[in-house]
Amino acid sequence: MNRRILSLALPNIITNITVPLLGMVDMAIVGRLSASHIGAIAIGTQIFNLIYWNFGFLRMGTSGFTAQAYGANNFDEAVRIFVRAITIALSVALALILLQWPISRLTLLIFKGGPEVLQLAMAYFFVRIWAAPATLGLYAVKGWFIGMQNSRLPMWIAIFLNCVNIASSLVFVLLLHWGIRGVALGTVIAQYSGFAVGLGFLYREMKRIKPRTTLSFRLLPLLKESLPWHSLKPFFQVNGDIFLRTVCLATVFTFITAASSRISPQVLAIDALLMQFFTLFSYIMDGFAYAGESLVGRYIGARDSHSLRLTVKLLMRWGLALTILFTAAYAIGGEWILRLFSDQPDVINGTMQYLFWTLIIPICGFAAFLFDGIYVGATASRTMLICMIIASLSFFGVYYLGKLLLPIHTTDPFIWNNILWTAFMVYLALRGILQALYLKKSIYSRI
Repeated sequence: MNRRILSLALPNIITNITVPLLGMVDMAIVGRLSASHIGAIAIGTQIFNLIYWNFGFLRMGTSGFTAQAYGANNFDEAVRIFVRAITIALSVALALILLQWPISRLTLLIFKGGPEVLQLAMAYFFVRIWAAPATLGLYAVKGWFIGMQNSRLPMWIAIFLNCVNIASSLVFVLLLHWGIRGVALGTVIAQYSGFAVGLGFLYREMKRIKPRTTLSFRLLPLLKESLPWHSLKPFFQVNGDIFLRTVCLATVFTFITAASSRISPQVLAIDALLMQFFTLFSYIMDGFAYAGESLVGRYIGARDSHSLRLTVKLLMRWGLALTILFTAAYAIGGEWILRLFSDQPDVINGTMQYLFWTLIIPICGFAAFLFDGIYVGATASRTMLICMIIASLSFFGVYYLGKLLLPIHTTDPFIWNNILWTAFMVYLALRGILQALYLKKSIYSRI
């Protein structure tokens, strides 16, 4: 079983590590321009996290349903699941492009910063928004391949996409001097390039499984078979829960960036750098979470209780091992990693005061990431939503209680930011603890 977990997890880790690598390269490029550019990238990235995280169900719901169809050897349903997901993805993307102006106005009400920071952030937003169809389409493609127990094709798509993105950003910013618009344009070009490659892989896979299905692969009959309400209803029920759960997640992360920007522009830049440590850990852990999605869904579909329990047990062991590894790595090389992101002395010196939080992130966060994959594979979306709501309310409760307990005239940025990070750690830890308590009722009882 360990070999099976690793065969799925390692390609996902390679896939996922290219995502923070891309963000790190973007941060490294603009980090040599000015602190305003660092803050603008932090805000611009968070805007798209807020948008795209809310539609993460296009990947998570697709992988869970597809894995269960795969476990039950129902390849007709696996194809229909993808058709539903891609139809919704492209419809949402069109709406985002049409609504880009009101979305931009709304984000300006959420985030605060100097005029230069906000101007740069909006310049980034209005270029990158045009990647929406490719970005959301890739969610559906990736989710489907993960559900079909194939993590290698998404890996190659991600590697290609991110190589294009890094190369484009370097050319547009360092050679053509297009600034933050060049970073955004590199992302747009890369997303469409990756989506095109993904559709090519998908076409090849559909041809491979066609002899095992009874479906017509002509467009209109396939849409007619895939989109009746009785089939869409459970899809929307599960994905509705995942959507609301992701709204909570995006709200917490958006609040962190917004709260940082209200403390000071320097704290905004500091927290943007600290979040790179969280991002790196999260994407490594998500590699194992995605393996959990594939295997848990497969074994529930196949009604294999023994393999299901063994998968969960081994995933937790891998999580503990990685937690020890990352905590040690951050303790030994935290300052060196930090200097990869920026060469601005004031930002680096300020971040050093908070570097101890990077040691706590793996301890508080590993279970939350792994249980997310387990619950997605089981399509146990309602429990995920309940746990996320409780953890999110606790985040805001700790933050505002901390503010309430401080003397009214306290303005020390160090104190304010430590309260923010304390609330964030409570939020991460509670997600894992609560999902562990619900494990028997929500996961094991499904067989």
